[in-house]
Amino acid sequence: MTFTKVCKIEDITPGTGVCALVGGEQVAVFRPTKADEVFAISNTDPFFQSNVLSRGLIVEHKEELWVASPLKKQRFNLATGTCMEDENFNVKAYKARVTKGTVEISA
Repeated sequence: MTFTKVCKIEDITPGTGVCALVGGEQVAVFRPTKADEVFAISNTDPFFQSNVLSRGLIVEHKEELWVASPLKKQRFNLATGTCMEDENFNVKAYKARVTKGTVEISA
């Protein structure tokens, strides 16, 4: 499995996401807390085919982390990419890690 370096962990403000280009695809990378934990899903909102998920709000539901799309607020699981409202619209989830302060994503 090959990982691509996308940014330093301090480049992502805790509680937010950023967009990175990995293997020619837009990936939304999230840092939910101050810890060195990151999640990555496709940046494309499948309901509108718009690259906006990195600007969504991180929410917690039943002890899982989700991002609410900034468009119509559909929620996507940060670990699996599952859409809470309609599983026909799941998004791709990527393996993400922090190595020596650098965020890495595997496509």
